[in-house]
Amino acid sequence: MTAPVPQKTTAAFFIQSALSFGISIVGVGVGIAYLPVDAWMRAFLGLGLLYTVTSAFTLAKVIRDQQDSATVVQRVDQARLDRILTEHDPFRG
Repeated sequence: MTAPVPQKTTAAFFIQSALSFGISIVGVGVGIAYLPVDAWMRAFLGLGLLYTVTSAFTLAKVIRDQQDSATVVQRVDQARLDRILTEHDPFRG
Protein backbone atom coordinates (compact mmCIF):
# COMPACT_ATOMS: atom_id res chain seq x y z
CA MET A 1 0.00 0.00 0.00
CA THR A 2 2.87 2.35 -0.62
CA ALA A 3 2.75 5.05 -3.24
CA PRO A 4 4.60 4.23 -6.45
CA VAL A 5 7.97 5.88 -6.85
CA PRO A 6 7.84 8.51 -9.60
CA GLN A 7 9.92 7.54 -12.60
CA LYS A 8 12.97 9.59 -13.46
CA THR A 9 13.27 11.03 -16.93
CA THR A 10 15.64 9.30 -19.30
CA ALA A 11 18.87 10.89 -20.47
CA ALA A 12 17.54 11.03 -24.04
CA PHE A 13 14.45 12.97 -22.94
CA PHE A 14 16.59 15.38 -20.92
CA ILE A 15 18.91 15.98 -23.89
CA GLN A 16 15.96 16.46 -26.24
CA SER A 17 14.37 18.96 -23.86
CA ALA A 18 17.59 20.90 -23.34
CA LEU A 19 18.31 21.04 -27.08
CA SER A 20 14.76 22.11 -27.86
CA PHE A 21 14.95 24.86 -25.27
CA GLY A 22 18.35 26.07 -26.49
CA ILE A 23 17.36 26.05 -30.16
CA SER A 24 14.13 27.93 -29.49
CA ILE A 25 15.85 30.62 -27.40
CA VAL A 26 18.63 31.07 -29.96
CA GLY A 27 16.14 31.13 -32.83
CA VAL A 28 13.96 33.79 -31.27
CA GLY A 29 17.03 35.77 -30.16
CA VAL A 30 18.45 35.77 -33.69
CA GLY A 31 15.04 36.71 -35.05
CA ILE A 32 14.84 39.66 -32.68
CA ALA A 33 18.42 40.72 -33.48
CA TYR A 34 17.73 40.84 -37.22
CA LEU A 35 14.36 42.57 -37.09
CA PRO A 36 14.32 45.74 -39.21
CA VAL A 37 13.37 47.96 -36.24
CA ASP A 38 15.07 50.41 -33.92
CA ALA A 39 17.42 49.19 -31.21
CA TRP A 40 15.05 50.14 -28.39
CA MET A 41 12.34 47.93 -29.90
CA ARG A 42 14.76 44.99 -30.17
CA ALA A 43 15.78 45.58 -26.56
CA PHE A 44 12.12 45.60 -25.50
CA LEU A 45 11.47 42.32 -27.33
CA GLY A 46 14.64 40.79 -25.84
CA LEU A 47 13.57 41.74 -22.34
CA GLY A 48 10.11 40.34 -23.07
CA LEU A 49 11.69 37.05 -24.15
CA LEU A 50 13.84 36.95 -21.01
CA TYR A 51 10.80 37.68 -18.82
CA THR A 52 8.79 34.93 -20.52
CA VAL A 53 11.57 32.37 -20.03
CA THR A 54 12.09 33.21 -16.36
CA SER A 55 8.33 33.16 -15.75
CA ALA A 56 8.09 29.71 -17.36
CA PHE A 57 10.86 28.38 -15.10
CA THR A 58 9.17 29.88 -12.04
CA LEU A 59 5.80 28.39 -12.99
CA ALA A 60 7.37 24.96 -13.54
CA LYS A 61 9.06 25.13 -10.12
CA VAL A 62 5.83 26.18 -8.37
CA ILE A 63 3.89 23.35 -10.00
CA ARG A 64 6.61 20.84 -9.05
CA ASP A 65 6.73 22.08 -5.45
CA GLN A 66 2.94 21.90 -5.18
CA GLN A 67 2.93 18.34 -6.50
CA ASP A 68 5.73 17.34 -4.10
CA SER A 69 3.81 18.86 -1.20
CA ALA A 70 0.65 16.95 -2.11
CA THR A 71 2.66 13.71 -2.31
CA VAL A 72 4.11 14.26 1.16
CA VAL A 73 0.66 14.97 2.62
CA GLN A 74 -0.72 11.79 1.04
CA ARG A 75 2.14 9.74 2.48
CA VAL A 76 1.60 11.18 5.96
CA ASP A 77 -2.15 10.47 5.75
CA GLN A 78 -1.44 6.90 4.56
CA ALA A 79 1.02 6.36 7.43
CA ARG A 80 -1.56 7.56 9.96
CA LEU A 81 -4.20 5.26 8.49
CA ASP A 82 -1.80 2.32 8.53
CA ARG A 83 -0.94 2.98 12.19
CA ILE A 84 -4.62 3.18 13.17
CA LEU A 85 -5.39 -0.06 11.33
CA THR A 86 -2.47 -1.94 12.95
CA GLU A 87 -3.40 -0.71 16.43
CA HIS A 88 -7.07 -1.57 16.05
CA ASP A 89 -8.12 -4.91 17.49
CA PRO A 90 -11.72 -5.76 16.59
CA PHE A 91 -11.80 -8.63 19.10
CA ARG A 92 -10.82 -6.51 22.11
CA GLY A 93 -13.75 -5.96 24.37
